[in-house]
Amino acid sequence: MANVSLVTNILSVLTVIGDIFIVVFLLSLVYQYFSKKKINFNIIKENSLFLSFIVALIATLGSLFYSEIAGYTPCKLCWFQRIFMYPQTILLGIALFRKAKRAHYYLIPLNIIGAFIALNHYLIQRMEYATSCGIEAVSCSVKYTFHFGYITIPMMALTAFCLMIIFLYLGQRE
Repeated sequence: MANVSLVTNILSVLTVIGDIFIVVFLLSLVYQYFSKKKINFNIIKENSLFLSFIVALIATLGSLFYSEIAGYTPCKLCWFQRIFMYPQTILLGIALFRKAKRAHYYLIPLNIIGAFIALNHYLIQRMEYATSCGIEAVSCSVKYTFHFGYITIPMMALTAFCLMIIFLYLGQRE
């Protein structure tokens, strides 16, 4: 169980870092709007596929770790999030290898749908308004992890989806 705790701590810290980046990015958009000054996101733009690939890879490996090594049984909503996350690791790897210029057209929609599912799942856990999300044995309201007062596995997924939306959006901008 020490490995589970170590991996959870690492993923939780990465989630906090990702959440801080998301907040700083959103604040920079607000600043940019009101100040009429353009903020340079070139380093992210130039590496958007790579950054998105790393996020998708970490999310996929983390998900597999929790189910296959830690033994956490995924609920129905976890499976839907996986449906939208797992293919992105492969698609982003191919896009990165081929230096695809238009990968955002099919990756951003996957991330938006995945983010909505993860947000719904997170709200179910935090508000505890569901005991089950189907006929499965595992309830969607079960919190296998809870760190820093807000981080659960669906929050980790929501952060990953949002980061990839930002990276891919910035990467496609002219």
